[in-house]
Amino acid sequence: MARHRIGVLLVDGVLPLDFAIPMHVFAREAAEFYAVTTASRGGGPVGVAGGSAVNPDGGLDALNDAETVIVPGYAGAATTRLEPATLRLLRSAAMRSARMVSICSGTFALAQAGLLDGRTVTTHWSLCLDLAKQHPTLTVEPSALFVDNGDVLTSGGVTAGVDLCLHILRKDLGVSVANHVARRVLSAPNREGGQGQYLEAPPVPPGDDPLAAAQQWMLTSLAQPIAVEQMAAKAYMSSRTFHRRFREATLMTPLAWLHQQRIGRLKELLETTELTVEDLADQVGLGSPANLRQQFRRATGLTPSRYRQRFAEAEPDRPPSHVGTQQHQPVS
Repeated sequence: MARHRIGVLLVDGVLPLDFAIPMHVFAREAAEFYAVTTASRGGGPVGVAGGSAVNPDGGLDALNDAETVIVPGYAGAATTRLEPATLRLLRSAAMRSARMVSICSGTFALAQAGLLDGRTVTTHWSLCLDLAKQHPTLTVEPSALFVDNGDVLTSGGVTAGVDLCLHILRKDLGVSVANHVARRVLSAPNREGGQGQYLEAPPVPPGDDPLAAAQQWMLTSLAQPIAVEQMAAKAYMSSRTFHRRFREATLMTPLAWLHQQRIGRLKELLETTELTVEDLADQVGLGSPANLRQQFRRATGLTPSRYRQRFAEAEPDRPPSHVGTQQHQPVS
């Protein structure tokens, strides 16, 4: 059986882990099924973010017969305009029906090439607002691990690229091969794309901005029921104006943002306290313990107890629970 041809396009400032993920999953763990080629504009060494360089297999023409093209993330993606030759390569690959894939900030390359217009996509959560502003025809989903549009797939930040590559394995080769590779790389075998990135919400800016003032009030009132009308009143706006301006500023509705903050606060409490689920539900405003469990699992893919086991701070004189038993599985 002929191996599926994958081309990995390296942009200067390539992020080391983003580049390593497809190389490890496809070129090392599934080499009998995939032939992987790396390329750069000009074929010369490509600088790696943080130092060092990587030598590709060739120039852009090395990707001319690739059936899948992967663009790993690269530093400064939101402010870097790629060279016309690179964008032509991406468009040409898409026109001959190659599957186009981005990891993390590599989404910006596909967007600049015009391959994402009208689609739902994702990238690292911290870059989603920039992506949406630069490419208003896109629907940017900040919380998704990855988004599969069939011929175009995009992933969230860093290790969400592992989830995307395992997803591709499942599509190409079936569950058995994907689960085998997942065990080899110590990753959860199947985290669906709709599960949330393990993101830390950026701080709400202080100052006189009315939206920021409303957000600050919301953060101090998480335990209480909060309606959009109350949020709008804190910002001295009508509900309609507040909803519109809030969505423009955050890419989220006010209620979705509030829910994200509640989930974030719940994660913090699970990591740093021994509070019961009943007490946690009271503190973060997620209703009954049963509703808290349901909402938390929907947002993270984990139960509260499993999250606490995985992420809780170790006691001072006791090693983490995974030491001596199994290797810790990182999550994005």
